[in-house]
Amino acid sequence: MESKLKKTPEEVTEIAVNAVKFAKSLGCDDIEFSPEDAGRSDPEFLYTILSAVIKEGATTLNIPDTTGWNMPWEFGGLIAQLRENVEGADKVVFSTHCQNDLGLATANSLAGAKNGARQLECTINGIGERAGNASLEEIVMSLALKGDTHFDGSQGSGKLHTSVNPVHITPTSKMVSEYTGMMCQPHKAIVGANAFQHESGIHQDGMIKNKGTYEIMTPESIGLMRGDSQSGAGIVLGKHSGRNAIGTRLKELGYDLDLDKLNSVFARFKQVAEKKKGGLEDEELEALVWDEAGTAEAMWKVSGLQVTTGMTGVPTATVKMIGPDMVERVVATTGTGPVDAVYKAVDLIMGVSVDLETYQLSAVNEGIDAMAVTRVTIAPKEGGPNDSLSIHSQSGQLKNRSFSGSGSDTDIMTSSARAYVSALNKLLTWNARRMEQASRHESDAETEVKAVESETMQVAPSTP
Repeated sequence: MESKLKKTPEEVTEIAVNAVKFAKSLGCDDIEFSPEDAGRSDPEFLYTILSAVIKEGATTLNIPDTTGWNMPWEFGGLIAQLRENVEGADKVVFSTHCQNDLGLATANSLAGAKNGARQLECTINGIGERAGNASLEEIVMSLALKGDTHFDGSQGSGKLHTSVNPVHITPTSKMVSEYTGMMCQPHKAIVGANAFQHESGIHQDGMIKNKGTYEIMTPESIGLMRGDSQSGAGIVLGKHSGRNAIGTRLKELGYDLDLDKLNSVFARFKQVAEKKKGGLEDEELEALVWDEAGTAEAMWKVSGLQVTTGMTGVPTATVKMIGPDMVERVVATTGTGPVDAVYKAVDLIMGVSVDLETYQLSAVNEGIDAMAVTRVTIAPKEGGPNDSLSIHSQSGQLKNRSFSGSGSDTDIMTSSARAYVSALNKLLTWNARRMEQASRHESDAETEVKAVESETMQVAPSTP
């Protein structure tokens, strides 16, 4: 209040009350009020301001630990104190919004729930500002496993549950990772790649005898269907596999694709399987699904690629692409490296000018013929023809949007090209939609002006 807002407590309370009044005047009957940094605020001031906003119509009180400062017993105690001391607390829903600066966001959220909070704000994979927010999958599974036994505290918690179906957790987590370009660390709880991996001999022995020895939940319970058909029926997905086998395995993994998408994935599967000695593992198959998801409605597609590089000579790339007009174009150019040469050739064909913000290359699994996944983030050059200016949600400033793309293949250059083109397609599609919306608004405005002019002519007095 002193440093940022430069307001007195009384002025801040007045602003909060007026904001709730304004929301109420718009017809809102569900109004959430959130006092920033409540976890470090003076409890007496919180009692005053929260009581005031309830009186004016606030229905949800969202209590943030904005800087991730609180310990679970502190934050849980704060929720309990607010429920006891805020006037009208029995008429509203208390909510938590916990940051993860000390790695305690999930613990603090659950402590809030145990002390009466009934809304827990969280994010998929725990993504968010700085160290992230409370993780949805951790909260959901904690309540699924212990909500019936560990939340019957003195604050009337009773048995707690959510309405989230946990079987959708894994595919949703992967979708968010692909769309944002933010990959989960392997040891991330619930959804990390190693969450259900057992490497030590002692653990493997226990798992063979009884999976419950080391697994407090099954991978199937969160939508991670691993190896049933492959290990049980001996099916290996390789270059001789048919569309039915691929479709069946994808359904087991949680991907129910329509015929067109399945055909697209199957075509890519056959291309990749021809290059591999063994069959494709689940992770590789899923990488193909996400790769094709980014190109299903693409404006431009890579149809050919050849790269020459080495310790001597200049890296050179020849790229073939098919555009929206279905005409194939070919460009050859050089670069500081093979990827740079490929991207310059793509830029020339598509006629774009962008900055490559991030480039990440990783192997889906182990082995010399492992499939590579490339993820890139691009942003248009400011002042260029492909500007994608939008208002930043927090700063309120105009800045160029970033666009991410991913691509996969056993060939690193091919996966890199596919990822870059995927990101560029998103940029061009976004700009096309923005221009279409602007044109539609302009047309609507012209129609409205003509209607007003027509009405004015009708009511104008006639001249003798």
